[in-house]
Amino acid sequence: MNITKLVYSILFTLLSLTVLAQEQQQQKPPVNPRQATQQVRPPQPPKIVPQQQPPQPRLNQPQQAPQQPRTSPQDTARPSQTPAQQGPQQQGQQDRVELKGADEFIGTTINGRRVTKLIGNVIFQQKETLLYADSVYQYRDSNILEAFSNVRINQGDTVTMTGAKAIYDGNGRTAKMSGGVTMQDPNMTLTTPTLDYNLDSRTAVYTEGGTIVQPENRLQSQRGTYDTNTKVFTFQQNVKVFSPDYEITAQNMRYNTESKVVYFQGPTFIKGQNGDLYAEQGTYNTVTKVSRFGRNAYIVTPEYRLGGDDLYYDEARGYGEAKVNMTMRSLKDDVTIRGQVGRYWREQGVAKVWGSPVMETIMDGDTLYMAADSLISREAKADGQPSMLFAFNNVKIYKSDLQGTCDSLSYNRTDSLMYMHRNPTLWSEQSQIVGDTIRIHMRNKTIDKMYVFSNSFITSEDSLQNYNQVKGRNMVAHFQDGRMRRVNVNGNGESIYFALEGDSVLTGMNRAVCSDMVLNFAENKVKSISFLVNPDAKFIPPHELQASDRRLEGFAWLEELRPDKKEVLAPRAPVKEPTPPAKAATPAKGKATGTKSGQPQRKKPAAGAAKQTPVRQ
Repeated sequence: MNITKLVYSILFTLLSLTVLAQEQQQQKPPVNPRQATQQVRPPQPPKIVPQQQPPQPRLNQPQQAPQQPRTSPQDTARPSQTPAQQGPQQQGQQDRVELKGADEFIGTTINGRRVTKLIGNVIFQQKETLLYADSVYQYRDSNILEAFSNVRINQGDTVTMTGAKAIYDGNGRTAKMSGGVTMQDPNMTLTTPTLDYNLDSRTAVYTEGGTIVQPENRLQSQRGTYDTNTKVFTFQQNVKVFSPDYEITAQNMRYNTESKVVYFQGPTFIKGQNGDLYAEQGTYNTVTKVSRFGRNAYIVTPEYRLGGDDLYYDEARGYGEAKVNMTMRSLKDDVTIRGQVGRYWREQGVAKVWGSPVMETIMDGDTLYMAADSLISREAKADGQPSMLFAFNNVKIYKSDLQGTCDSLSYNRTDSLMYMHRNPTLWSEQSQIVGDTIRIHMRNKTIDKMYVFSNSFITSEDSLQNYNQVKGRNMVAHFQDGRMRRVNVNGNGESIYFALEGDSVLTGMNRAVCSDMVLNFAENKVKSISFLVNPDAKFIPPHELQASDRRLEGFAWLEELRPDKKEVLAPRAPVKEPTPPAKAATPAKGKATGTKSGQPQRKKPAAGAAKQTPVRQ
């Protein structure tokens, strides 16, 4: 039986070669006698070699005797050529898809086209590309192969593709594979239902969903392109990246299989163990876990949400930096800070914002704004430690019914305590409170008590622009529903109170000295004063009032320093990023900084502090 098949195969091959030579002879110019002699030499039968070593001669060319030069039908149709002239012809032959081996082949016609059907251990080669299959249709009028069952295409030693079916175009150098396609190179394994591959550009395209697997990552998308030269995937539609440490969801993304860097090109979410990230543009290194984002990017940790249009985050170090439209929000107490630059250190629980930073929080059903040159937040890292917010230099506070200024401020968020340091001043309606230090107690985001320590002074303006004044060593103000209701003066109390009739007629002024006093307020105005211990008081009628009688020592009405909302939200002069002390340059003498050589540069005091200090001394 095997001998019969062999005989039929040899006869079919001889017949095919004869017909092919006649067709080519009709299309080519006449040949010389020497070529004619070579053309009519009967071809030798192909050698039968073991399956493990594909036969070397081409089946579509006659096997020449060793002593004769090997020719093809194309050679017989051309005049003799010099070696230099044979270069292009040899290159054309190398570009053709060549059969390297098969167990069986059958000639047939399909839809009017002559086809050679090859069966069993089929091997074709074109340049560095090898195609393996259980069966192949070779179309005689083109350079196209249609391969079936256990199809495998190898391009060099780098790319291997397998599938159930493939259409290989030798002229266009493309392969269309289908049926459980797998593509492998040293960096990844791709599985997809169908795949188009260009062997010249070495790019693969899939449109019916694909999964890329690496030791560290697994990626999925509906559509994608892979460039084996640059090792870059371009993903589109329903993109997901999975790893033990994070999960990425996007619509458009690029991924380098060598560097393991992800490039975002649209809304992208990264869910990590130590926080979540969102960006619409940027890169993420899946090895170092370093992110560089742009456009509406933010980081979410259990404590903060840090965002901006220029965002950097090192997940391994727990360090983040945001610039351009920067926002930082404390999720525990719903405090938002905006500024030019923000930095966050996760391990220390510290975040810093500078460059016109403004803090926003809800208090008494209203928004409280606080601005300073820099704001620092420090989370509690152990039990018993407070969670703190610090504001430095030229602090300004605005709320519809409360305004304030000071040089620096600290807020204990754990105990709801706020300290205003160095020349603090608060205004509420027509009242002004000053002292060396002010401590505010909050309850349910509402002011409950206020302590004014050392050189405390309360001033209230009446309808006739008289100033009711109370001073003492320390004071305690009590609030109800966000309004000041009572003030206790403890030690060295003095007061001036103008008596009015119908808020339009001055009837006199009460002046008293008493160690302890109690002031009662209504509608943020002083309504009465109670003297508790041995008061020394006198009433002065209007016609006896002197200018010196109208003021207590240390009085200063600082309405011009009272900030409004526009002033608090206004941009400040840009600040430079802080320089580490070891590398900080020493200002030279005579510079505009006003510092001596060798001394650290200090910021100018707040405008309010500069004007208040001389008055209070």
